[in-house]
Order: sequence, then structure tokens, then C-alpha cells
Amino acid sequence: MRYWKYLAGLSIPLFVALALLLPEGWSFVGLAYAFGFIPLMEVLLPPQTQNLNKVQEVVERADRGYDAMLYAIVPIQWGLVLLYLFGAASGQWSTLEWVGKTLSMGVACGALGINVAHELGHRTKAAERAMAKTLLASSLYMHFIIEHNLGHHRHVSTGDDPASAPFGMNLYAYLPRSIAGGYASAWRLEAHRLRQKGEGFWSLHNEMLRFTAIQIGLLVAIALLFGPLALLGFLGAAAVGIGLLETVNYIEHYGLRRQRKASGRYERVMPHHSWNSSHPLGRLMLYELTRHSDHHHLANRPYQILRHVEDAPQMPAGYPAMVLLATVPPLWFAVMNPRVRKVAEAYGMQVHDADEGAVPPPPAMA
Repeated sequence: MRYWKYLAGLSIPLFVALALLLPEGWSFVGLAYAFGFIPLMEVLLPPQTQNLNKVQEVVERADRGYDAMLYAIVPIQWGLVLLYLFGAASGQWSTLEWVGKTLSMGVACGALGINVAHELGHRTKAAERAMAKTLLASSLYMHFIIEHNLGHHRHVSTGDDPASAPFGMNLYAYLPRSIAGGYASAWRLEAHRLRQKGEGFWSLHNEMLRFTAIQIGLLVAIALLFGPLALLGFLGAAAVGIGLLETVNYIEHYGLRRQRKASGRYERVMPHHSWNSSHPLGRLMLYELTRHSDHHHLANRPYQILRHVEDAPQMPAGYPAMVLLATVPPLWFAVMNPRVRKVAEAYGMQVHDADEGAVPPPPAMA
């Protein structure tokens, strides 16, 4: 019954629902919970680095309760979307209320919609992948399932991956690079898949065309059923969700680079190519996304058996706090650049500077 601890993840939709249902003073409670209370608690709670043994892993992998936890997020997320749209269409929200409720809804889009879609999108069952696409539609980011699985996991921690931030690049320079680069990459990957299968680009076999049609249809339906203000709010919440996802991408691989071998191919993805965090609340709230080093090392491992890797680069705080830190580049660089240099020295990496390209591993700072 170990999966019951992941009920903690349902506290996020609970606080988002409170933000949507309660009066103006509560409008920011979803945002405050995710980026106020949780980071504060993670400062007080030590990381939990225990791993399951081999027998426990077999038992936990077979327990369908972990899957049910993820499946439940689909109706919960879309229920929150409908709750938001009805409220936005009512015309009764003040400007402050509209901003707070939209930001809180955006937290759900990132933490529930895209994050759970990430886990389900790695599954092989058609029904689970369909649920992942349904969740991604709530943030208008359906192409993520193509780019993340076929692009990011292949090119992670190289200059070929727009979602792997080079050393010295701040978050605000990174965001347009990753968003535009990932979208363009998804089109290229889908075109390549269609060529390999002998299918035409302008056909129903093209998932990117289908995704585009679905998302445009969703926007038209919202405009017709709920009005332009609700449509604008939905776009705002989706943008917040996308921003949270891409900020998480930024913190997960910042400054880490795989080395190119004499053959011209990159070395295998290893745990030291991702930043790891075993802070307990972030782990539970995000369904172990924070054990990212093990996820990239073995992408087919379901979330409940992801491991803490001791020699992987460790973040000094959990994901919510690191997301906040990334929004202030001078503080981010002060905290993370010395850590990148130490990892580079330990593994003989080159540090790929955002402006100057690859440079030799610098000495660790005192």
C-alpha cells in the first residue's frame, strides 16, 4: 500500500480548486502553496535517499495502484479546467482575482497536466499514451510527447537538445530557445517517422497535424462556449504551465554535457548528466520527477521505483525552490555555477558556455 503516500500529489489540485471556488483573497492560494509552503517545508525536511531493494522493486512495479493514481489525474485536471472556464465566463472576477486564479490554474497545468503526461507518455500502452495526450491538450503542448521521448531523451545534455541549458545561459534566454526549438524538433521528428513508414506528410497519419487540429478545435470550442475572456484566461493558464515545464527542464540539465567520443557519437546518458533531488515533498507532489538522474539513465522505469543515485549531481533544494531560484539569474549562477564546475572536474566534462562554446573543465571553486 505504499502508493498512498502519493496522495500528497492531490493536495495541489485541492489548493487550486480552493483558489477557483473561494473569494478574491484566496485567488493566489494555489500559487502560494506550490511556491511558498512547499519550498519552505523542503528547507526544513532533509532529503530521503533510501532506495527499494530488488524484491521490493518487482512488487512495486506490479502494483496497479500506482497507475490508478496517475489515471485519476485526467478527470481531475479537466475538471479544474472546466471550473476555471465557468468562473472566467461569469464576468464576476475582479482583475486581481482573474490574475490569481489564472496563475493557480497554471500551476495545475504544469504540475498535473504536463508532469503526469510526462510519466504516462513514456508508457507503451495505447490507452496510457492517449491519456498523456489528453493531459497535454490542457496546456496546448501536445507535441511534447514526440519531442520529449524521441528528441530530448536522445540528445539530452548535448548542444543538439534545445531543452538542455548550456552553462551561463539564464532562464529568460533559455525559455524561447527551448519552446521554439522543441516545437520545431517535434515537426522534424514526425516528418522523419512518416518518411520511414512511407506515409504522406499531409495525411491523417501525421500526429503533429492532428495535434494542431485538436488544439485549434479546443480553442474554438472554448471561445464559443465560454467567451473571449475565458479563452484569454485559458491561454494564460496554459502559458504558465508551459513556463513551469520549461523552467523545470532548465534546472534539470543546466550546464551538464555529455562528451563526444572519437567515433563522433556521444557517450551514453549517465546519472551525472542530470541534476537530481530527493527532497521528499517535491518527490511526492511531482510523482518522483525529481529523481531525474535515474529517469534519464533508464527511461522505462516507472515513477514508483526510481532510485536516488548517490554520485549524481544533487540539487541543494527541491524543485519548487530551484524553480524560484532560476527566476533570479544572479542568484542562480552564484549557487549553481560552482556546482557545475565541480561536476565537470569530477567527470572530466567540458563546460559548454552559452556564448563561447566548449571550454576545458575549469578547476573547482573553493
